[in-house]
Amino acid sequence: MVFGLFRKRENPAVREIYAAIVAQARQPHFYARLRVPDTVDGRYELIMLHAILLFYRLRRESEEASGFGQAVFDLFFQDMDRSLREMGISDTRVPKKITRMAEMFYGRASVYADALDGGDHDALVMAVDRNFFPEASDPVAASAIAAYMRKSVGVLAETPVSTFIGGKIRWADPAAFDV
Repeated sequence: MVFGLFRKRENPAVREIYAAIVAQARQPHFYARLRVPDTVDGRYELIMLHAILLFYRLRRESEEASGFGQAVFDLFFQDMDRSLREMGISDTRVPKKITRMAEMFYGRASVYADALDGGDHDALVMAVDRNFFPEASDPVAASAIAAYMRKSVGVLAETPVSTFIGGKIRWADPAAFDV
């Protein structure tokens, strides 16, 4: 009990935002209408995508926003670690898997940010297609997901940082995008 006194207090808004990221990634429309594979990899891609969109919004903001984003990022990877262990991945393999997942995350974040910054829809479609549909290209679905991403960037841009720090987030409606 004494040791708990020295532990950093967890911000409930961080958990609320992360839960909202996961909830959005679980929207059935992504799988039923936008053809995202309903697999562990497909679900991870969608969680990553939504986390990346939030971090894209929080970049270049205040130190408080940066710290908040870092806390969400840390929780994201703690959850990935926990999920891998629940899936039966051995303790010796989890760090390697997490390292690979982090590499994937940073690679996607960079490519998506470059395409979004440049307003390059085609580059965004190619990246989404490569990441979401590695087995069989689906440029039509990738284009719809890219359009969803761009719309979500706009929705997030209209949202004050204080809203995120307060534990609330809004996304574009994926049902507005179909293939």
